[in-house]
Amino acid sequence: MNTPDSAPTLRTALVVGTGLIGTSVALALSSRGVATYLADTNPAVARFAAELGAGRAEEPPGPVDLAILGVPPTHVGRVLADLQARDAAAAYTDVASVKALPLGDAERLGCDLCSYVGGHPMAGRERSGPAAARGDLFEGRPWVLTPSPHTSPHALAAARELARLCGALPIEMDPAAHDHAVALVSHAPHLVSSLMAARLADAADEAVRLCGQGIRDVTRIAASDPALWVDILSCNAAAVADVLEALGRDLDKTVTALRALAAGHGSADPADLTDVLKRGNAGVARIPGKHGAPPARYAVVPVIIGDRPGELARLFTDVGEAGVNIEDLAIEHSPGQPVGLVEISVEPAVAATLTAELRRRGWTVQE
Repeated sequence: MNTPDSAPTLRTALVVGTGLIGTSVALALSSRGVATYLADTNPAVARFAAELGAGRAEEPPGPVDLAILGVPPTHVGRVLADLQARDAAAAYTDVASVKALPLGDAERLGCDLCSYVGGHPMAGRERSGPAAARGDLFEGRPWVLTPSPHTSPHALAAARELARLCGALPIEMDPAAHDHAVALVSHAPHLVSSLMAARLADAADEAVRLCGQGIRDVTRIAASDPALWVDILSCNAAAVADVLEALGRDLDKTVTALRALAAGHGSADPADLTDVLKRGNAGVARIPGKHGAPPARYAVVPVIIGDRPGELARLFTDVGEAGVNIEDLAIEHSPGQPVGLVEISVEPAVAATLTAELRRRGWTVQE
């Protein structure tokens, strides 16, 4: 489908469903001067979102330019049918994390597919609800649009403008291709994170006390709302199962290799273990870097920092005054110690200069 070069100006919008994503969309639109109206099955939640500055928790005076459905995937078709029956908007989109099921439901319910385009902003947080919403949640993130053969140029243009107003990068995909892609990069990783985190539930206290940045990175997304994720995974179950099945084959080979090494006291052939580690390296190398650019290699400058108010701000100020841009950042707390380790990723050419300057300013930089 050809995409128009210029999108219609969005002046009014209706956000139905004021959870994390819906409220974040509303905050972004309101901050850009779009008259945004809020609706939710729980009016108190919509009013709370309004108090955050996300818009007005009231019915719009007439049809809006675009209605955004921030509801679970299984509810998109029904809500879309209801909104279209009320002539609520000139165009409609959703922000559900699967796309084939809502489109199928909309078609089955007789919705007007010309005015509808599926959407999925690739952003989120471990916390849910409007209190966790942020107006900058989508800045620089992909926003997938899945037009059907029936989608009108006007509806697609409105959805593209929505993504741009939220600071995101609109990308068009086929609904089924989208669902297989998010199974690989989002849904299956969430389950793997949960499975790894579940190992900690009954672990010995002395083991848990050793948790460092590695295990925190692997398990971070496992803190998300289980009920929400059951709904998401149920709507994309086959694609997620395909990814986990392939992962299971690799896992079986890895377990076999480790058992052989254990039984052979180091004399067994670790080829399968080496293979999976090398393929892991190759996979990581394909993950896009900042702003969607090709992945870049940075030098890491590790700085010891005291656990005191203002220390991190002072470090950032010193890095800035050294004329160095921070490309990425990681913070690791030392168990039982009032210090932490800040790993500052910078361009390799400036790493030595930054190290020397920070040491001159009194910081302890690890070798």
